[in-house]
Amino acid sequence: MGGGHDRHRPGATGQAQAGDTGGMAKGSGTMRRVCVFAGSSVGARPVYTEAARALGVALAARGIGIVYGGGGVGLMGVLSDAALGDGGEVIGVIPRPLATKELTHARLTELHVVETMHQRKALMADLADGFIALPGGLGTFDELFEMLTWSQLGIHVKPVALLDVGEYYASLRSLVRHAVAEGFIPAWNADVLTASDVDTLIDAMLAYQPPEHPGKIAWITGDQR
Repeated sequence: MGGGHDRHRPGATGQAQAGDTGGMAKGSGTMRRVCVFAGSSVGARPVYTEAARALGVALAARGIGIVYGGGGVGLMGVLSDAALGDGGEVIGVIPRPLATKELTHARLTELHVVETMHQRKALMADLADGFIALPGGLGTFDELFEMLTWSQLGIHVKPVALLDVGEYYASLRSLVRHAVAEGFIPAWNADVLTASDVDTLIDAMLAYQPPEHPGKIAWITGDQR
């Protein structure tokens, strides 16, 4: 991952250490951190805010840290406030041009300011052991599908999950099934973990077994990527 970035946390400065994109051991039952993709708006229905708050509280209760886009607004803000309020670890990653426009959260455990959107996604992936998408817009879709693409290419073997509250992702899941039927997405990479209940989804991620990859490519990872 090219270019530098700044890391900010109480009493500490310097460069972050990128992790391994490979992911946790199969069915290890442990996750140190999960990356959460979420909207910078709260959406039209209260169920979205309730889900973001419940996810933040549940992850904090289980001692699982959160990596996310660093914003203090929308579902991102609800998620981070809930986790921080219950003593959870919350790490934000935000591109420098958005650091003021996106109203960066002021009370995070740690904040990484990177130069580009590409660096943002790569660092979030490096720091996390799995991925959850809350309801969101184009940015959330982009992040979700990039992690699914990386899984298909063998860049990581981490669980990718949807917190599908209010059937928000029903149409997207239907589209993916259609793409499988039409021969554009391999069936083994289309079975995204999905639940409407927070604890059910976390349990499924902890029990996750990566599918057998039919032709995994040897990628350069970490600092060499």
